[in-house]
Amino acid sequence: MNFQLFPLKGFNELLFGCTPKEFIAVFGKPDETEELNDEIFNDQSVVYHYWDMGFSAFFTKKAQEVFTSIEIDAENTVLFGKQVFKMNEKELIELFKQHSFVLSESEKHDWGEKRLSFDEAGVDLYFANNKLSSINYGINTESDGFHYFPN
Repeated sequence: MNFQLFPLKGFNELLFGCTPKEFIAVFGKPDETEELNDEIFNDQSVVYHYWDMGFSAFFTKKAQEVFTSIEIDAENTVLFGKQVFKMNEKELIELFKQHSFVLSESEKHDWGEKRLSFDEAGVDLYFANNKLSSINYGINTESDGFHYFPN
């Protein structure tokens, strides 16, 4: 199964804002769940880890539990019609540029990983040893915790 990423919209056929029940109907029960607290956005989340498939889905617990972001490292991931894990950093920056998303920030972490952020797309790309290692993307969240959903 290829995974389709749709920045600011969703993942495969699921839109951001869907319920955990809708998510499980498509991908089955997660291998593991985890509760997280985000002190910056004053939010709690539940993470559904699908280790064998190569992704984790995040569901905010504000108001009602809804799908807000995903972290993926599955090699069979497609973004803008391209298999992104086969692309290098320069190719990925150009791919985003072709879709009107400019690089917002680049940061090299102390532990060696590099992050490229495309804030308008809600996407962070992480590189280890000059190779794409994971993608985090989701909806835009304002500092007051308000979520912008695509539907």
